[in-house]
Amino acid sequence: MKRTVKDIDLKGKRVLMRVDFNVPLDKSGRITDDNRIRGALETIKYILFSGGKLILMSHLGRPKGEKKLEYSLAPAAGRLSELLGKPVKMLKDCIGLEVSKDIAAMQPGEVVLLENLRFYKQEEKNDSEFAKSLASLGDIFVNDAFGTAHRAHASTEGVTHYLESVAGFLVQKEIEYFDQVLKNPQRPLIFILGGAKVADKIPVIENMLQRADTILIGGAMAYTFMKVKGCEIGASRLEPESIPIVEKILAKAEAKAVEIVLPLDHIVTNNIEAASNVAVTTGQAIGQGFIGVDIGPKTISLFCDKIAKAKTIVWNGPVGIFENDKFARGSKEIAKAIADSTATSVIGGGDTAAAVAKFSLSDKMSHISTGGGASLEYLEGKTLPGIAALTDK
Repeated sequence: MKRTVKDIDLKGKRVLMRVDFNVPLDKSGRITDDNRIRGALETIKYILFSGGKLILMSHLGRPKGEKKLEYSLAPAAGRLSELLGKPVKMLKDCIGLEVSKDIAAMQPGEVVLLENLRFYKQEEKNDSEFAKSLASLGDIFVNDAFGTAHRAHASTEGVTHYLESVAGFLVQKEIEYFDQVLKNPQRPLIFILGGAKVADKIPVIENMLQRADTILIGGAMAYTFMKVKGCEIGASRLEPESIPIVEKILAKAEAKAVEIVLPLDHIVTNNIEAASNVAVTTGQAIGQGFIGVDIGPKTISLFCDKIAKAKTIVWNGPVGIFENDKFARGSKEIAKAIADSTATSVIGGGDTAAAVAKFSLSDKMSHISTGGGASLEYLEGKTLPGIAALTDK
């Protein structure tokens, strides 16, 4: 286990904290979704309550090392100030003499936000001098940005070489849930896999074959599996280059007695954009010229039966084009089945989290990961550099 903010004395200390305030903004620079800011509140409040001087740092968007006003973190400072009910000072830079002066003048219980780390190319390069400059601003480093933990950047991995480094509550929760489902799951463990491309999910399938009892496969990636099984898939997405690996996966699953469940029927259309000529197939085969866009009613029933028997559920990737209501039923019914289940449920970040939020079921899940790429790499069994670098208990 990693040390957390609760394991150290924060009183009077300068606490340098990496958060993930990479929030979506509209054209006028207003935040359209503040969940990532809210996600960091528990750790922020704890540090301030404990008498720390809090220096927050984050990135926003991809400014590619240029100081562009539309990528300023000022809107995040404003929103955090509203949520905390106290001023959050927005600094003009993230390193330099002016920043050091502002931090030297801080009192316990005060909070500042550094300007966008990615205004410097050295951040993504994990430049040691840049990391040292950031580290010089604090006495302790807290990482509460799970969404960036899979990247070895100056603000996630580099600073840990110069400061005692601990996890915030958000990162601690992510570690606990992923370790629980990967190392010590209650069985049966059901892994639900969706999304567009098999190629993106090969490492996670390989890893989950060692752990899951049943793997339910939906989304566009299912059609390559079905093609290998000799099923007609019409004009649905096929990845010819992934066929050999899918054959190996199916053989490995059979050898390990891991059940792989593919769709029994589909929602299909001949035009995704127009969503015209939408139909339900009678069986597994998809007719010529038609594209699979969601799982059908028989598949929903089968998947939900499997989910109802599970003790642990991990879901990564929607099973249809959920953004379009005509193609969202499969993902919605799966989300409802997980919400009704008594199993421990871990939802991967990114599109899966967005789907669950769309159906207003987020609060019914045991844990929704705050990092799409980070959660995928965790499920692949990879070591995340931003977490590995934190101090062990």
